[in-house]
Amino acid sequence: MIEARRLHILRAVADHRTVTAAAAALYLTPSAVSQQLTALEQETGHRLVERGAKGVRLTPAGEILLSHTNAVLAQLERAEAELAAYGSGEAGTVTVAAFATGIAQVVAPAVARLARTAPGIRIRVQDAEGDASLPMVLDRQVDVAVAVEYRGAPPADDPRLTHVPLYAEPFDAVVPVGHRLADAAEVPLAELAKDPWIGPYPGNPCHDVVVLACESAGFQPRLEHSSDDFRAVVALASADAGVALVPRSALRGMDLTDVIVRPVDGVAPTRRVFAAVRRGAEGHPLIRPVLEALGRAADGS
Repeated sequence: MIEARRLHILRAVADHRTVTAAAAALYLTPSAVSQQLTALEQETGHRLVERGAKGVRLTPAGEILLSHTNAVLAQLERAEAELAAYGSGEAGTVTVAAFATGIAQVVAPAVARLARTAPGIRIRVQDAEGDASLPMVLDRQVDVAVAVEYRGAPPADDPRLTHVPLYAEPFDAVVPVGHRLADAAEVPLAELAKDPWIGPYPGNPCHDVVVLACESAGFQPRLEHSSDDFRAVVALASADAGVALVPRSALRGMDLTDVIVRPVDGVAPTRRVFAAVRRGAEGHPLIRPVLEALGRAADGS
Protein backbone atom coordinates (compact mmCIF):
# COMPACT_ATOMS: atom_id res chain seq x y z
CA MET A 1 0.00 0.00 0.00
CA ILE A 2 1.23 3.49 -0.87
CA GLU A 3 1.77 5.80 2.11
CA ALA A 4 0.35 9.32 1.75
CA ARG A 5 3.38 10.96 3.36
CA ARG A 6 5.54 9.54 0.57
CA LEU A 7 3.22 11.15 -1.97
CA HIS A 8 3.91 14.51 -0.29
CA ILE A 9 7.61 13.85 -0.80
CA LEU A 10 7.14 12.90 -4.45
CA ARG A 11 5.25 16.13 -5.13
CA ALA A 12 7.84 18.22 -3.31
CA VAL A 13 10.62 16.67 -5.42
CA ALA A 14 8.60 17.35 -8.59
CA ASP A 15 8.01 20.97 -7.50
CA HIS A 16 11.55 21.76 -6.38
CA ARG A 17 13.50 19.65 -8.90
CA THR A 18 16.21 18.62 -6.44
CA VAL A 19 16.24 16.33 -3.43
CA THR A 20 18.07 18.95 -1.38
CA ALA A 21 15.50 21.68 -2.06
CA ALA A 22 12.60 19.32 -1.42
CA ALA A 23 14.19 18.22 1.85
CA ALA A 24 14.60 21.84 2.98
CA ALA A 25 10.95 22.60 2.17
CA LEU A 26 9.78 19.53 4.09
CA TYR A 27 12.19 20.03 7.02
CA LEU A 28 13.79 16.66 6.33
CA THR A 29 17.31 15.59 5.52
CA PRO A 30 18.17 14.80 1.89
CA SER A 31 18.96 11.22 2.90
CA ALA A 32 15.49 10.88 4.46
CA VAL A 33 13.87 12.13 1.25
CA SER A 34 15.94 9.70 -0.82
CA GLN A 35 14.99 6.83 1.48
CA GLN A 36 11.29 7.66 1.21
CA LEU A 37 11.51 7.86 -2.58
CA THR A 38 13.21 4.48 -2.66
CA ALA A 39 10.48 3.04 -0.43
CA LEU A 40 7.81 4.54 -2.70
CA GLU A 41 9.46 2.94 -5.73
CA GLN A 42 9.43 -0.39 -3.92
CA GLU A 43 5.74 0.06 -3.02
CA THR A 44 4.77 0.84 -6.61
CA GLY A 45 7.21 -1.48 -8.35
CA HIS A 46 8.32 1.30 -10.69
CA ARG A 47 11.23 3.65 -11.00
CA LEU A 48 9.76 7.07 -10.29
CA VAL A 49 12.67 9.53 -10.47
CA GLU A 50 15.84 9.98 -12.47
CA ARG A 51 18.80 11.91 -11.12
CA GLY A 52 20.95 13.97 -13.46
CA ALA A 53 23.44 16.82 -13.48
CA LYS A 54 20.60 19.37 -13.45
CA GLY A 55 18.65 17.75 -10.63
CA VAL A 56 15.82 15.24 -10.44
CA ARG A 57 13.05 14.62 -12.93
CA LEU A 58 10.12 12.24 -12.84
CA THR A 59 10.02 9.19 -15.06
CA PRO A 60 6.85 8.51 -17.08
CA ALA A 61 5.71 6.26 -14.22
CA GLY A 62 6.46 9.07 -11.79
CA GLU A 63 4.37 11.50 -13.84
CA ILE A 64 1.45 9.06 -13.76
CA LEU A 65 1.72 8.72 -9.99
CA LEU A 66 2.05 12.51 -9.60
CA SER A 67 -1.27 13.08 -11.39
CA HIS A 68 -2.94 10.73 -8.92
CA THR A 69 -0.99 12.28 -6.05
CA ASN A 70 -2.58 15.69 -6.69
CA ALA A 71 -6.05 14.12 -6.57
CA VAL A 72 -5.29 12.05 -3.47
CA LEU A 73 -3.80 14.96 -1.51
CA ALA A 74 -6.71 17.21 -2.47
CA GLN A 75 -9.12 14.56 -1.20
CA LEU A 76 -7.18 14.29 2.06
CA GLU A 77 -7.48 18.07 2.46
CA ARG A 78 -11.25 17.72 2.00
CA ALA A 79 -11.34 14.95 4.58
CA GLU A 80 -9.51 17.14 7.09
CA ALA A 81 -11.94 19.97 6.33
CA GLU A 82 -14.99 17.78 6.93
CA LEU A 83 -13.55 16.33 10.14
CA ALA A 84 -12.74 19.82 11.37
CA ALA A 85 -16.32 20.86 10.57
CA TYR A 86 -17.62 17.84 12.44
CA GLY A 87 -15.55 18.86 15.44
CA SER A 88 -16.97 22.42 15.16
CA GLY A 89 -13.75 24.03 13.83
CA GLU A 90 -14.65 27.34 15.43
CA ALA A 91 -11.21 28.05 16.85
CA GLY A 92 -7.69 27.73 15.52
CA THR A 93 -4.85 29.45 13.71
CA VAL A 94 -4.61 30.18 9.98
CA THR A 95 -1.31 31.37 8.52
CA VAL A 96 -1.46 33.78 5.58
CA ALA A 97 1.52 34.72 3.40
CA ALA A 98 1.13 37.92 1.36
CA PHE A 99 3.18 40.68 -0.23
CA ALA A 100 3.35 44.06 1.51
CA THR A 101 0.69 45.99 -0.39
CA GLY A 102 -1.55 42.92 -0.41
CA ILE A 103 -1.31 42.89 3.38
CA ALA A 104 -2.39 46.53 3.49
CA GLN A 105 -5.06 46.16 0.80
CA VAL A 106 -6.89 43.00 1.85
CA VAL A 107 -5.17 41.01 4.61
CA ALA A 108 -5.27 43.64 7.35
CA PRO A 109 -8.94 44.51 6.68
CA ALA A 110 -9.74 40.77 6.66
CA VAL A 111 -8.01 40.34 10.02
CA ALA A 112 -10.09 43.19 11.44
CA ARG A 113 -13.31 41.68 10.05
CA LEU A 114 -12.53 38.22 11.42
CA ALA A 115 -11.85 39.68 14.87
CA ARG A 116 -15.51 40.73 14.86
CA THR A 117 -17.17 37.87 12.99
CA ALA A 118 -15.01 34.85 13.91
CA PRO A 119 -13.06 35.71 17.07
CA GLY A 120 -11.95 32.11 17.52
CA ILE A 121 -9.85 32.25 14.36
CA ARG A 122 -6.35 33.59 14.95
CA ILE A 123 -4.53 34.89 11.86
CA ARG A 124 -0.75 34.80 11.58
CA VAL A 125 0.59 36.93 8.72
CA GLN A 126 3.92 36.48 6.96
CA ASP A 127 5.34 38.97 4.48
CA ALA A 128 6.28 37.13 1.28
CA GLU A 129 6.61 38.27 -2.31
CA GLY A 130 3.92 37.15 -4.71
CA ASP A 131 6.09 34.45 -6.27
CA ALA A 132 7.25 33.04 -2.91
CA SER A 133 3.91 32.49 -1.19
CA LEU A 134 2.56 29.80 -3.54
CA PRO A 135 5.44 27.36 -2.87
CA MET A 136 4.91 28.05 0.84
CA VAL A 137 1.30 26.86 0.51
CA LEU A 138 2.29 23.76 -1.48
CA ASP A 139 5.00 22.94 1.07
CA ARG A 140 2.44 23.33 3.90
CA GLN A 141 4.43 26.15 5.48
CA VAL A 142 1.34 28.40 5.35
CA ASP A 143 -2.38 27.84 4.81
CA VAL A 144 -3.28 30.73 2.49
CA ALA A 145 -1.28 32.73 -0.04
CA VAL A 146 -2.19 36.15 -1.36
CA ALA A 147 -0.26 36.17 -4.60
CA VAL A 148 0.10 37.88 -7.97
CA GLU A 149 -0.16 36.36 -11.42
CA TYR A 150 3.28 36.12 -13.01
CA ARG A 151 5.11 34.27 -15.74
CA GLY A 152 5.66 30.71 -14.58
CA ALA A 153 3.01 30.86 -11.84
CA PRO A 154 0.79 27.81 -11.37
CA PRO A 155 -2.31 28.40 -13.56
CA ALA A 156 -5.80 28.80 -12.15
CA ASP A 157 -6.63 25.18 -13.04
CA ASP A 158 -3.54 23.75 -11.34
CA PRO A 159 -4.70 20.50 -9.67
CA ARG A 160 -2.71 21.28 -6.53
CA LEU A 161 -4.34 24.62 -5.74
CA THR A 162 -7.66 26.41 -5.52
CA HIS A 163 -7.53 30.04 -6.73
CA VAL A 164 -9.86 32.77 -5.48
CA PRO A 165 -9.61 36.01 -7.52
CA LEU A 166 -9.39 39.10 -5.30
CA TYR A 167 -8.68 42.26 -7.29
CA ALA A 168 -6.83 43.75 -10.24
CA GLU A 169 -5.12 47.10 -10.22
CA PRO A 170 -3.34 49.20 -12.84
CA PHE A 171 0.24 50.42 -12.72
CA ASP A 172 0.71 54.19 -12.98
CA ALA A 173 3.69 55.97 -14.50
CA VAL A 174 5.85 57.83 -11.97
CA VAL A 175 8.20 60.50 -13.34
CA PRO A 176 10.22 63.32 -11.75
CA VAL A 177 8.49 66.71 -11.53
CA GLY A 178 10.84 68.16 -14.12
CA HIS A 179 10.30 65.37 -16.65
CA ARG A 180 9.34 66.34 -20.18
CA LEU A 181 6.05 64.40 -19.86
CA ALA A 182 5.11 65.85 -16.47
CA ASP A 183 2.26 67.89 -17.99
CA ALA A 184 0.80 65.02 -20.02
CA ALA A 185 -2.65 63.77 -18.97
CA GLU A 186 -1.54 60.22 -19.75
CA VAL A 187 1.94 58.83 -20.35
CA PRO A 188 2.65 56.81 -23.52
CA LEU A 189 5.18 54.15 -22.47
CA ALA A 190 6.95 54.32 -25.83
CA GLU A 191 7.95 57.89 -24.95
CA LEU A 192 9.97 56.54 -22.01
CA ALA A 193 12.08 54.16 -24.09
CA LYS A 194 15.28 56.21 -23.68
CA ASP A 195 14.83 57.05 -19.99
CA PRO A 196 16.64 55.25 -17.16
CA TRP A 197 14.23 53.05 -15.25
CA ILE A 198 13.71 52.11 -11.61
CA GLY A 199 11.99 48.84 -10.81
CA PRO A 200 11.78 45.59 -8.86
CA TYR A 201 14.38 42.86 -9.12
CA PRO A 202 13.96 39.99 -11.60
CA GLY A 203 11.91 37.29 -9.94
CA ASN A 204 9.49 39.79 -8.41
CA PRO A 205 6.14 39.44 -10.26
CA CYS A 206 5.98 43.22 -10.69
CA HIS A 207 9.28 43.09 -12.58
CA ASP A 208 7.55 40.88 -15.15
CA VAL A 209 4.62 43.31 -15.44
CA VAL A 210 6.95 46.26 -16.06
CA VAL A 211 9.13 44.44 -18.60
CA LEU A 212 6.18 42.99 -20.51
CA ALA A 213 4.46 46.39 -20.67
CA CYS A 214 7.60 47.99 -22.06
CA GLU A 215 8.13 45.16 -24.52
CA SER A 216 4.55 45.63 -25.73
CA ALA A 217 5.40 49.32 -26.27
CA GLY A 218 8.37 48.28 -28.41
CA PHE A 219 11.40 48.55 -26.14
CA GLN A 220 13.38 46.95 -23.34
CA PRO A 221 13.50 49.18 -20.23
CA ARG A 222 17.00 50.24 -19.18
CA LEU A 223 16.74 49.30 -15.50
CA GLU A 224 19.50 51.25 -13.77
CA HIS A 225 18.12 51.06 -10.21
CA SER A 226 16.46 48.08 -8.53
CA SER A 227 14.37 47.78 -5.38
CA ASP A 228 11.42 45.64 -4.34
CA ASP A 229 10.31 48.45 -2.00
CA PHE A 230 8.08 50.86 -3.92
CA ARG A 231 8.79 53.64 -1.43
CA ALA A 232 12.43 53.38 -2.47
CA VAL A 233 11.38 53.37 -6.14
CA VAL A 234 9.39 56.57 -5.69
CA ALA A 235 12.19 58.18 -3.66
CA LEU A 236 14.64 57.52 -6.50
CA ALA A 237 12.20 58.98 -9.01
CA SER A 238 11.91 62.03 -6.73
CA ALA A 239 15.70 62.35 -6.97
CA ASP A 240 15.43 62.44 -10.78
CA ALA A 241 17.15 59.03 -11.02
CA GLY A 242 14.68 57.62 -13.51
CA VAL A 243 11.08 56.70 -14.27
CA ALA A 244 8.97 53.83 -13.00
CA LEU A 245 5.71 51.94 -13.15
CA VAL A 246 4.15 51.42 -9.71
CA PRO A 247 0.92 49.62 -8.69
CA ARG A 248 -1.71 52.20 -7.80
CA SER A 249 -2.35 50.84 -4.31
CA ALA A 250 1.37 51.00 -3.48
CA LEU A 251 1.30 54.77 -3.99
CA ARG A 252 -1.27 55.39 -1.27
CA GLY A 253 0.12 57.28 1.68
CA MET A 254 3.46 58.02 0.01
CA ASP A 255 5.13 61.42 -0.22
CA LEU A 256 4.59 62.28 -3.91
CA THR A 257 5.75 65.91 -3.63
CA ASP A 258 8.64 65.61 -6.09
CA VAL A 259 7.11 63.18 -8.59
CA ILE A 260 4.26 63.22 -11.06
CA VAL A 261 1.91 60.24 -11.16
CA ARG A 262 -0.05 59.71 -14.36
CA PRO A 263 -2.13 56.90 -15.88
CA VAL A 264 -0.54 54.99 -18.72
CA ASP A 265 -1.86 55.84 -22.18
CA GLY A 266 -3.77 52.95 -23.76
CA VAL A 267 -4.09 49.57 -22.04
CA ALA A 268 -2.52 49.97 -18.61
CA PRO A 269 -0.28 47.21 -17.27
CA THR A 270 -2.16 45.42 -14.51
CA ARG A 271 -1.39 43.09 -11.65
CA ARG A 272 -4.01 40.52 -10.78
CA VAL A 273 -4.13 39.40 -7.18
CA PHE A 274 -5.66 36.18 -5.92
CA ALA A 275 -5.78 33.99 -2.84
CA ALA A 276 -4.70 30.36 -3.08
CA VAL A 277 -5.01 27.35 -0.82
CA ARG A 278 -4.19 23.69 -1.30
CA ARG A 279 -6.95 22.12 -3.37
CA GLY A 280 -9.53 20.61 -1.07
CA ALA A 281 -8.74 22.95 1.83
CA GLU A 282 -11.08 25.71 0.66
CA GLY A 283 -13.95 24.11 2.59
CA HIS A 284 -12.07 23.88 5.89
CA PRO A 285 -14.11 25.67 8.58
CA LEU A 286 -11.10 27.77 9.56
CA ILE A 287 -9.92 28.58 6.04
CA ARG A 288 -13.30 29.23 4.43
CA PRO A 289 -14.05 32.31 6.63
CA VAL A 290 -10.56 33.67 5.87
CA LEU A 291 -11.14 33.39 2.11
CA GLU A 292 -14.56 35.04 2.49
CA ALA A 293 -13.07 37.88 4.55
CA LEU A 294 -10.33 38.42 1.96
CA GLY A 295 -12.96 38.58 -0.77
CA ARG A 296 -15.04 41.10 1.13
CA ALA A 297 -11.97 43.23 1.79
CA ALA A 298 -11.13 43.16 -1.93
CA ASP A 299 -14.70 44.22 -2.77
CA GLY A 300 -14.56 47.00 -0.17
CA SER A 301 -17.62 45.61 1.58
